[in-house]
Formats: sequence, structure tokens, C-alpha cells
Amino acid sequence: MTIKTRIIRIGNSQGVRIPKPLIEQSGLTDEVELEIGDRTIVIRAAGHPRRGWKEAFESMAQHGDDAMIDPEPLESDWDREEWQW
Repeated sequence: MTIKTRIIRIGNSQGVRIPKPLIEQSGLTDEVELEIGDRTIVIRAAGHPRRGWKEAFESMAQHGDDAMIDPEPLESDWDREEWQW
């Protein structure tokens, strides 16, 4: 579906009104990402950078794959004798 619209003034900025049928078809909600291209602007639903992390961590724990990979730091004389909380 192609719809022609006009660029309008919105405060000190400019914008376009997106017709409701396009919003509904695209599944866009409150937050979007804009990407600039060669004489184009792409609007897409905002991604969630940590989406799926909870499930991934739960799976790692179930499979015993959530162990620390860095070795425990060695304790020095300074740690034992000088350091105070």
C-alpha cells in the first residue's frame, strides 16, 4: 500500500502524520526507530536490546553453563593487611 502525505510543521520540527491503516498494518506501537538512507527514512518498531536474555540465562542455568569464566582474583598482602571497608 502506498499513500502520499505532506510534511507538516510540529512545533520547531517537521513531521508526517501516518494514517491509521498503515499503523495498524505495520504493528507499530509507542516507540520506533528511524534509519536514514539514500533519500529515504525507514521507520520500524523499536527493538529491545535485551529481549530474550531472561530465557537465555534460565537455559544456561538449567544446563550448568552459567559458571564464571574469569578466575577468582588472587588475594595479595595488601588485600589482607591494608584494605579496609
